[in-house]
Amino acid sequence: MATRVQFEKSNDIGVFAKLTTNYCLVSTGGSDAFYNIFESELAPYMPVIRCSINSTRIVGRMTAGNKNGLLLPSCTTDAEKKVIQDYLPDEVEVKILKDKNSALGNCIVCNDSAALINSELDKETEEIIQDTLGVEVFRTNIVENPLVGTYVVISNQGGLVHPLTSAEELEEISNLLQIPICAGTVNTGSEVLGAGLIVNDFAAFRGMNTTSTEVYIIENIFKLNENKSSETKDNQFRTEMIRNLK
Repeated sequence: MATRVQFEKSNDIGVFAKLTTNYCLVSTGGSDAFYNIFESELAPYMPVIRCSINSTRIVGRMTAGNKNGLLLPSCTTDAEKKVIQDYLPDEVEVKILKDKNSALGNCIVCNDSAALINSELDKETEEIIQDTLGVEVFRTNIVENPLVGTYVVISNQGGLVHPLTSAEELEEISNLLQIPICAGTVNTGSEVLGAGLIVNDFAAFRGMNTTSTEVYIIENIFKLNENKSSETKDNQFRTEMIRNLK
């Protein structure tokens, strides 16, 4: 199910949170209601880590990660890195990425086996992404824009991309990532998908302004609808996912 949430009246939930299959980062400075939503959905299955990056709240746009690793920008302080490392699963490698682009979430979008990256990133950065996240890396643009993390959201089940992506581009991305892909929007027509939506293989969080039609597309492309027929079935699915990751 795609859960509605806001951060301090902002529907850009992907700016303030990062979700993977085995951990979730959320910004400090939120309300109790904000944290309760994440913890009620995720806390039984993964750590929900309250943190900041370079003393800012935009942890979702500053980081990139999956079940294997977490990439942090060079502006991350030692204290911030320690807070995150202390709560991450032991198998997750944390790496500081020394690249001029500090908004890693805008430059990288990944699941547990593949990543799309900004075509302008250098070769050394590409190799670090590949090694830390344990993924196959593909350089690409989305609608002629290199900020793939801004306009694409993917999980191991499927992906959503900018609404103006052509049929040929959709097929190419689907073939690269080996998952179904469709074009769509969030928050009543916004193409900035990375800001308005975060998702893993059993849960999604989207801005409050997301329409019922947008939710229908999200839940279907990410196969979330298959796991909500009953609370029991949903819990069994999540438990199995976590067990498989260990």
